[in-house]
Amino acid sequence: MRLLNRTARRVSRHRRSRLAGFVLMLFALLATGTVYSALSPAQAEQATSDAELVAKGRDLFLVGCSYCHGQNGEGQRDQNGQNFGPPLVGVGAAAVDFQVGTGRMPMAQPGQQAPQKEVAYSDEEVAALAAYVASLGVGPAIPSSAQYSLEGMTDEEKQEAIVRGGQIFLANCTACHNFEGSGGAMPRGGHAPKIRGVEPKYIYEAMLTGPQQMPTFSEGTMTPEAKRDVIAYLNSIDENPSYGGFGLGGYGPVAEGMVAWLGGIGALVGFAVWIAAHTTRTTRKTKAAAGEDQA
Repeated sequence: MRLLNRTARRVSRHRRSRLAGFVLMLFALLATGTVYSALSPAQAEQATSDAELVAKGRDLFLVGCSYCHGQNGEGQRDQNGQNFGPPLVGVGAAAVDFQVGTGRMPMAQPGQQAPQKEVAYSDEEVAALAAYVASLGVGPAIPSSAQYSLEGMTDEEKQEAIVRGGQIFLANCTACHNFEGSGGAMPRGGHAPKIRGVEPKYIYEAMLTGPQQMPTFSEGTMTPEAKRDVIAYLNSIDENPSYGGFGLGGYGPVAEGMVAWLGGIGALVGFAVWIAAHTTRTTRKTKAAAGEDQA
């Protein structure tokens, strides 16, 4: 009992000390920091990993992209004041993933439209470039597979999504990409590329960022569900066979009419001319033979 009383008096004296509050607060901060560090090491590692990815992306950007887009993504202009390379601040990681991931960037030379070609960077390098450009300003992020996939839906829900996507596509996209996504010519030397067989992620990113002459369908303009439904419709076209014979690129009645005139009717006209010429030669031979007989 005496020992307990003595200990209690000692603790009570320390509590009344001026440094007791400071020591207690310091101890609480140290304990909080220790617990936080122990429970969230993954976040610290993720922050370090992101910083390293951005640094790697900047190194790649300075070598392969800065000539056109500027060393800090501010863009470049030619002597006439036209965009030599547009600014990239605020375009987001999705735009970089689409342009570089499909081989459209880097361009061999500036032009009206960047054609799709062989990809120049690996997947890791594309991710690094996207991370660096995303660090320049807030913009659309790379979509996850859950945003454009129909996984988890019943067959009936999938069919409903395809029907909705077809309606949206026919109302907003056929003017450029035609009714089955085979692409088409555009004004001023541009063209709407074929979107059949394209990876769903890139279709989503194209709608989200609006590359080249394509309008931007932001999340406010077209919901993520609507984008997903459009992708489902395009996938359904790829999966369904065509029973109409030669598709002729799906360019519509003008192309089909031209082929019908030049190929079908043209062949008939040529055959008719050949018949007429053959009949004329036969008639001449018959008349010549009849004249010899009379002689």
